[in-house]
Amino acid sequence: MSVRRIQPSDVDSVVRLVHALAEYEKAPQECHLTSEQLHASLFGAAPAVFGHVAEVDGEVVGYCLWFLSYSTWRGTHGIYMEDLYVDPARRGSGLGKALLVELARECVSKGYQRLEWSVLKWNTPAIDFYKSVGAFPMDEWEMHRLTDAALTDFAAKG
Repeated sequence: MSVRRIQPSDVDSVVRLVHALAEYEKAPQECHLTSEQLHASLFGAAPAVFGHVAEVDGEVVGYCLWFLSYSTWRGTHGIYMEDLYVDPARRGSGLGKALLVELARECVSKGYQRLEWSVLKWNTPAIDFYKSVGAFPMDEWEMHRLTDAALTDFAAKG
């Protein structure tokens, strides 16, 4: 078992796992990620997305994808973890925790002061795991999102 930075040769495996995550989160129809898109995001001219993989016996069985955030109140960057996923057959083996620890180490080593993410309210196994490592819900905050036609219409009409 090991955790390491994602490499170009891992992209197809990570895309497969992203689609598995979308299935788990009951929204496979919303996941359109391709290997070409992820490769460009991770390894293009100006990468803004980063990632780690967990592997067992040379097989990628988990991943986390993240990007930098910024806190005006703290005056430092942080990490926003977009995804953390471990193949269901490998859960409970410490891989998810190892991925999260790696992101915490990234924060500490670079002086970042936040590691944040979102979790679906019905995903109690994930919530319990996150609470077990000391994370807490931001109950006073509510996430909002513009996508698809609403985003396009708002951009056009203001």
